[in-house]
Amino acid sequence: MTAAPGPRPLRVLVVDDSPLQRKILSSSLLRQGYVVDVAACGQEALAMCEAHAPDLVLSDWMMPGMDGLEFCKKFRAMQRESYGYFILLTSKSDKDAVARGLDTGADDFLTKPVNADELRARITAGERILAMQRQLSDQNRVISRTLAELQGLYDALDNDLIEARKLQQSLVRERFRRFGAADLSLLLRPSGHVGGDLVGFFPVGKTRLGIFAIDVSGHGISSALMTARLAGYLSATTPDQNVALRETADGSHEMLPPDAVIARLNRLVLEEMETEHYFTMLLAEVDLVSGRVSLAQAGHPHPLVQRADGRVELVGQGGLPVGLIEDAAFERFEIVLNKGDRLLLYSDGITECPDAGGGFFEEEGLIALAGKLHHLAGREFLEAMVWHLAENTGTEEFPDDISAALLEF
Repeated sequence: MTAAPGPRPLRVLVVDDSPLQRKILSSSLLRQGYVVDVAACGQEALAMCEAHAPDLVLSDWMMPGMDGLEFCKKFRAMQRESYGYFILLTSKSDKDAVARGLDTGADDFLTKPVNADELRARITAGERILAMQRQLSDQNRVISRTLAELQGLYDALDNDLIEARKLQQSLVRERFRRFGAADLSLLLRPSGHVGGDLVGFFPVGKTRLGIFAIDVSGHGISSALMTARLAGYLSATTPDQNVALRETADGSHEMLPPDAVIARLNRLVLEEMETEHYFTMLLAEVDLVSGRVSLAQAGHPHPLVQRADGRVELVGQGGLPVGLIEDAAFERFEIVLNKGDRLLLYSDGITECPDAGGGFFEEEGLIALAGKLHHLAGREFLEAMVWHLAENTGTEEFPDDISAALLEF
């Protein structure tokens, strides 16, 4: 078995215009096991540094042409992969001279004539500095590689989340649909790439319509996956898989009472889904002929009804969220929409949107805003609502998902 190679010996550059001094220093360093280069002047030393970068430099201060200080300054300006330790040899001992040398870039001083033991001690100290520098450089390289790997993972995750956002937005394929006497507009705006809010609808024959608004607990990918599962349970394209519908004797479909549908979803979540998530929900069945709306509320914010004359009221009793308590009961209630009335289902991302003063928008703010925007309809109403929320909070980056379904009769 071949032994692992030991650390390479340090390369030391001795710079002195005195041949005798170069000989004395280089002989001492060679005996100590260092690789030694010698130069007679600063210019020659710079050329040698370009060819073989030294780990440590011993340079005389007083030399003809380029002195030790100027050489040190140029040495420090060179591009290097590792640090070079610089010791000035000088007969100067006053503090001003020492300060000038340190300002120029020297690490240490040796007084001439050089004592062999002091030389060994100063070089040993320099070796410790260089060893720490190499260790730090190695650690920095490891950190740089790790950061590069993490950045690659982050970029891949970010790209996946961008695609996930597109897929989640595709769950709400239509943001506006006209159903004879009623218009339905939808808003879905996650606070991050993906979120836990969902709004949607499913036709029930030609004269009825199911509308739902859902807010899954938490944020991010797991909440978004939950909304995708729930979207499948309330599908508008595959009525046979929609838990809110049942087939009639003639092969058509009718909607189950909204409270029964929510109770069924509660059982599905508790019995079939292994998840810590729960969700709030509003489910409405709309008679598009009479304007009668049957609703069930499961912890979701109270629906807002705005009459044709601008009056606003909140309806509903609140109820328990879905997926928390087995055999939870959910209540059904009814409202009637007349010509010019509208119904707004919305998530708590709207009422709990913070304002610049540290408070929240709350239901009172929504009621006031609905009155202010009474003249707007459909998507213009929803877009104006988001704009006012952004103005109220001082940013377009909302802390929670925002969603809404607006039915105008």
